[in-house]
Amino acid sequence: MEWISKSKVMIVGLGLMGGSYAKALKRLGYHVAAIDIDPEAISYALGAGLIDEGYTEVLPEAVESADALIFALYPGVFRNWIEENQGYLRSGAMLTDVTGVKTCVVYEIQKILRADVEFIAAHPMAGREVYGVKNSDDRIFRDANYIVVPTEKNTPEAIEWCKQLGKILGFARISTCSPEEHDRMIGFLSQLTHCIAVALMTCTDNRHLAEFTGDSFRDLTRIANINDAMWSELFLLNRDVLTEDIDLFISEMTGLRDLLAKGDREGLREKMRLSTARRAYFNKPGK
Repeated sequence: MEWISKSKVMIVGLGLMGGSYAKALKRLGYHVAAIDIDPEAISYALGAGLIDEGYTEVLPEAVESADALIFALYPGVFRNWIEENQGYLRSGAMLTDVTGVKTCVVYEIQKILRADVEFIAAHPMAGREVYGVKNSDDRIFRDANYIVVPTEKNTPEAIEWCKQLGKILGFARISTCSPEEHDRMIGFLSQLTHCIAVALMTCTDNRHLAEFTGDSFRDLTRIANINDAMWSELFLLNRDVLTEDIDLFISEMTGLRDLLAKGDREGLREKMRLSTARRAYFNKPGK
C-alpha cells in the first residue's frame, strides 16, 4: 500500500516530534497542514517551510480536507480532541499518533472513534533532549526504531499504511506489538532510563562538578533535560509497569552496593562482564 504524492496530511501538535514529521513529509512532497494552539509555533513552521498551512484552532474544513492525521499531543489532550472534533474528519481518513504510552490511550480512542475512520497507533523511538518545533529535525528518524501498535480493531490495510508511513519517514527498523507489550517495553527502555537520569541530577546539588565532568556523566544524564509536563503524565499513565522496573533497578543497585561493601572484586567483574555482553545487543553497526 503506497502513499500517493497528492495526499494531504494534517499534523495536530507542532512540538519536536510533530515538527519533525512535518519537515520530513514536506520534503517528500506531501501537502502538510498543522494545528497548534501556540501562534509562535505555527508562525515558525510556516516561515521555515515545514508546513503549507497552519491554524491555531480547529477549522472544520481544514480537518475535513486531510487524508491522514498525525497526532503529536499529550494523551489526555489527544482523547479530548477526538471527542470534540471527530465529527469534522473525512470518511475514510487514517489517524495515527506518536504517543509514548498506548494501553490507556489506544483502546479509549478506538472505543469513541467513528466507525468510518481508523486509528492505528505508532511510536517513533526517536527524540532529542530539547523540545519545541524550533528544534525539529527529521534526521532523528535515521537509524531509529518505529513501533506499530495495532489492536484487533485495526484492519490489515491500516497496519500496512502505518508501516509505510514509518518507511517513508526513514526509520531503520519497523516492529509491531500489542499496546500491553509496548508499555511493558517502554517502561524499561525509556521511562526507567529517564527516571535514572533525573535521580542522578537531583540526588545532590552537583552544579560545582560541571567543570570537572567527563563524557560519561554527560552521556548518562543527557535526557535529564526533560519536559516535565509531558513525562510526568507518561510516567503516571504507566505507573504499574514503571514502579516494577524501578524496584528491579533498586534491587540490582543494592546488589552492586553489597559486592562493594564486601570487597568482592570477582563478583563486581562478573557483573561487568555480564553488562558488557548484554550491551553488545544494543550496539549499532560500526559503533
